[in-house]
Amino acid sequence: MTTEKRPLQIFVLIDALGWEVLKGRGFLEDLLTYRRPLRTVLGFSSGAIPTMLTGRAPSETGHWNLYYYDPKGSPFRWLKYFRFLPDRFLDSRVSRKIVKELGRRFLGMGPLFECCVSPRWLPDFNWVEKKNIYAAGGISGAPSIFDDLTALDIPHRVYTYHEAGDEEILRAARFDIEVGEAGFFFLYLSELDAVLHFHPSGGEELESRMAWYERELRRLFGLAKQVDPRATLTVLSDHGMAPVTERFDLVQEVENLGFRFGKDYLAIYDSTMARFWFFSDAAREAICGCLGKLTCARVLDDDELKKLGIFFPDRRYGEAIVLLNPGWLIARSDFNGAGWNPQGMHGYHPDDPFSDAIYLSNHVPPVAVHGIADVYECMQKAMK
Repeated sequence: MTTEKRPLQIFVLIDALGWEVLKGRGFLEDLLTYRRPLRTVLGFSSGAIPTMLTGRAPSETGHWNLYYYDPKGSPFRWLKYFRFLPDRFLDSRVSRKIVKELGRRFLGMGPLFECCVSPRWLPDFNWVEKKNIYAAGGISGAPSIFDDLTALDIPHRVYTYHEAGDEEILRAARFDIEVGEAGFFFLYLSELDAVLHFHPSGGEELESRMAWYERELRRLFGLAKQVDPRATLTVLSDHGMAPVTERFDLVQEVENLGFRFGKDYLAIYDSTMARFWFFSDAAREAICGCLGKLTCARVLDDDELKKLGIFFPDRRYGEAIVLLNPGWLIARSDFNGAGWNPQGMHGYHPDDPFSDAIYLSNHVPPVAVHGIADVYECMQKAMK
């Protein structure tokens, strides 16, 4: 008795290609006739992509934002002994680069580690993506599609920005499709995200990039159909991109309260949210009171955190989490480099239409897809 060979399956994740970006564009609509928005998770790719790859919420995988509070487990505990140094030495461009290389090469923080938090406060934090999440065993709290493929010994190929740029990834995938040794392909194309940060509403650069993706994906799928007429192509994204209309200096607003950073409280300021930990009741009361009065943001309570799948009882990702309204940006954040002035941003509430991701396919998916967690089951079914 013989079993029929599985159809060749191609899944392409295009970072930040949101449903709103597709509006008014006929992007591959003749090939990918099944099209719908997907609700993303609150946060950034560090939480969204593990959710896609496992079908589990961040509260289950443990993967949400990149930094979490962990003074006992921090690989940077030794930096406490250098806190006597002034910032011009401890928190300079050179010192951050040194810490980044130490983290990547010697401290097991993974090849994508970035020193976004000041080295002065790194001893209090840990980094969630120590392993390659696009490989078996890469996501700590749940098995991923790559664990499943490996367990079933299904030949597959995975391409991400860890190893190559978008053009190189597509070239490598075409080669491997022609070779014919794998039947499951996962391509992560990341470069559109940078374009959309500065051209979220259109313009020549965005149009040119979209045309390039369309042309290259047609070429890829055309080759796949030659190799296997039953081949399928599914194009996904992890989140969308919202135009930035306002900026707010939340750092200054909190500093004006007069509490000591590192003594009374700690904070990580992401582009669209801030996360706080408190070491005095006075700081907790004053800072939370200040945050609660903001008109451009709101503090997320536990009920909403649970509903959004980002509630952590140990508060590793923040005792208080404040989220800016769509279109607002924290003027000074830990993840905004000097001089970085984006016109588009993601990381807003999933209810915002600009946050919606996409699911485009040349066939009706084997299960109903409403949110990015549903992608995992679709990929699972494709293996059978």
